[in-house]
Amino acid sequence: MEKSPTKKEAADSGLSVVRNQLNTPDYGKLPPQAIDLEEAVLGALMLDKEALTDVIDILKKDSFYKEDHQMIYEAILDLFQKSEPIDILTVTQELKKRGELEIIGGPFYIAQLTNRVASSANVEFHARIISQKHIQRELIKISSDTIKKAYDETIDVFDLLDGAEAKLFEVAEGNIRRSYEDMNKLLHKAVKQLEAISKLDGTSGVPTGFANLDRVTGGFQKSDMIVLAARPGMGKTAFVLSMARNAAVDYKKGVAVFSLEMSSLQLVNRLIASETEIAGEKLKKGNLEPWEWEQLNARIGKLTNAPIFINDTPGLSVFELRAQCRRLKAEKDIQMVIIDYLQLMSASSDGKGNREQEISTISRAVKGIAKELDIPVIALSQLSRAVETRGGDKRPQLSDLRESGAIEQDADMVMFIYRPEYYGITADEDGNSTQGLGELIIAKHRNGSTEDVKIRFQNHLAKFVNWDNDNFDYNAKPSVSVEDDYGRQVLKSSNFDSIDENFPEEPPF
Repeated sequence: MEKSPTKKEAADSGLSVVRNQLNTPDYGKLPPQAIDLEEAVLGALMLDKEALTDVIDILKKDSFYKEDHQMIYEAILDLFQKSEPIDILTVTQELKKRGELEIIGGPFYIAQLTNRVASSANVEFHARIISQKHIQRELIKISSDTIKKAYDETIDVFDLLDGAEAKLFEVAEGNIRRSYEDMNKLLHKAVKQLEAISKLDGTSGVPTGFANLDRVTGGFQKSDMIVLAARPGMGKTAFVLSMARNAAVDYKKGVAVFSLEMSSLQLVNRLIASETEIAGEKLKKGNLEPWEWEQLNARIGKLTNAPIFINDTPGLSVFELRAQCRRLKAEKDIQMVIIDYLQLMSASSDGKGNREQEISTISRAVKGIAKELDIPVIALSQLSRAVETRGGDKRPQLSDLRESGAIEQDADMVMFIYRPEYYGITADEDGNSTQGLGELIIAKHRNGSTEDVKIRFQNHLAKFVNWDNDNFDYNAKPSVSVEDDYGRQVLKSSNFDSIDENFPEEPPF
């Protein structure tokens, strides 16, 4: 009696059938190809010496389906590199030197190619079709390989996703190249951009809401990678949240925030504290007075429809970041991305490998995302402990960037947050109080000047504001609700003698 196959044998047999269907002609389809156009293009290249300049940026050796045609095209490219003439005789001689002449069919086949076309008039159009067929073949190859690996239980699914995407990008980068633009078109674009900027008070990029910073940078520019670095507790998250709020609420710019350290709810609570000016400690405990509940409900309206999108996935990989950014750009038209923070990311799903190399990979990928989506990406970064061991005022410098010099190399701008209060420095060199003083030290600015920009830190709200914002009193006690002369409930700081002038004459609620 014949023994029935085991489950494993049956599964292996089924997998074998799938593989055979995908990888052999039995599947019933030939790979995409355009043999006649390949012959026409090669013939045109040997008829007209100028034809190669029209197709050299479009075609490469692997673009040709037939191996014979790959050999001929490679011989033509070698003649071009040596500045030698390209015609039937020189190509034949070059192939003879390589020992490939008889393989491709001899001199007769070379001569036949020139009979396939009358002129090189349409060589560029034909070349683009050949390139498209090559891209189709590559996509089929990648898809088949992905299907085969998807059946393999030993392969990590996220590694498989990352590998498939990487291969797809290789196909795109290798075959879809940007053409040059002449000065006439470029100057026209530049003038139009200048006209648009002139209507925006000099802010050509995404405004941060910090006047002095926007004056230096013109707003964060498209395709720029901006690194914001500081020691823990200096206020990195507070600053980028203040900036995200300004861009989204005041300027209606979509902002994506990838928080690897804090949960989305914690970030929202910070935004609420900032917007309502109710101390974060009170919000955390929930012991709000009735008038504070009214104040909260009245002011969070601005945040309700703010285009801020928060992702708090822990241990986010570069692959996941790139996919999320693309999706948000396509669906929500985000204009800026914030990553909090760089050292908590992983280059791959398994997180293996040398950490310094991994940070370098992450840094390059972040810069690639900025260029691909044509938006600024702000990446937060930790500084090394060298800052703490250094004497003096402990101002950070570029060499303090933690774990990799690649961050400094890839970044278009590097900024440090520095607060003298953090180190117990209560007065500057001129004897002025440093209470609430924050500095944005622009240490690298590829497309502009490097300056120190003053900002003001409001500790109990975890919020940064413009330095010239004089509406905040560090010695003020919490606000209380009182009745004015008309019997209306208004806010008044308990150590102020008059009603806070920030509130309108009409009741604020």
